[in-house]
Amino acid sequence: MSVIVLAEHSQGTFKKKTFESVQYAADIAKAMGTTATAVALGTIADSELQLLGAYGATKVLHVADAKLDTLNARAYAKALATAAEKEGAKVIIALHDVTGKAVAPRLSARLKAGMVAGAVSLPDLGKGFAIKKAVFSGKAFAFVNITSDVKVVTLMPNTFPVKQGEGSTTIEQLSVTFEDKDFGVTVKEVSKVTGAVPLSEAELVVSGGRGMKGPENWGPLEDLAGSLGAALACSRPVADAHWRPHHEHVGQTGGTIRPNLYIAVGISGAIQHLAGVNASKTIVVINKDPEAPFFKAADYGVIGDAAEILPKLTEAVKKFKAAHN
Repeated sequence: MSVIVLAEHSQGTFKKKTFESVQYAADIAKAMGTTATAVALGTIADSELQLLGAYGATKVLHVADAKLDTLNARAYAKALATAAEKEGAKVIIALHDVTGKAVAPRLSARLKAGMVAGAVSLPDLGKGFAIKKAVFSGKAFAFVNITSDVKVVTLMPNTFPVKQGEGSTTIEQLSVTFEDKDFGVTVKEVSKVTGAVPLSEAELVVSGGRGMKGPENWGPLEDLAGSLGAALACSRPVADAHWRPHHEHVGQTGGTIRPNLYIAVGISGAIQHLAGVNASKTIVVINKDPEAPFFKAADYGVIGDAAEILPKLTEAVKKFKAAHN
């Protein structure tokens, strides 16, 4: 009766968020006195699958079907349901990202399972199976107790630090009988951002808003992000004006992130933007308007012109790194 977890990969490679979800599943399994089984879908090498053992997966079920290389919610849910039946799993874990949001609700309905979306804690087994999650756009928390026999949980990425261990895993091939209707939706093309730190993975994020005045002024933001090794983000008006690509948009209608450090430059801090970033562990706001609402949510605030502050901040980061290397 293992805990199973969907081990997402990107073109055959696991990212930090996958290791976090496997570790989360392993922690739940340990508390329940059982083991964690990872389910990998699509084309991925055994050498990559072996990495999951270091994060707590004692077994990996691999559905090696190339048609699963791109997300198909119906087929993914069927594969996970098959894995759950094989393992007698009562708890199924996925990430609260694009894949998890598409697959977990379908799987929950298929298995008649209760579900918590966007968990930010391990379940409290002393109170049944109670899990903490953010509600009201992150302005409050709720504790949801899943009482069904089978339970589905999606974990908010970047909730727990990832710790690599020395465990190993066994790999088994899992055969799933698919039908044509399972692939009724065909993916024609997948475009991925390359050469940058993915926002969903980033522990450090530098973000700009309308206060930057135009795309020609983004250089200092890029310099700061480069010196920190941070990802770049932006507010919705910036993306709508095509100053920056839409995949950088964070907020209620964009991406939701949980970095260790979020630096917001020239962003007023409307509630729609805060909904996507207020789970950041530390928020630094740089704005020349002392009445900007974002300052109320900030851990640190700097009142001033970004054109003057950013180069000085970048230089300070470079000096600090040079002194500690």
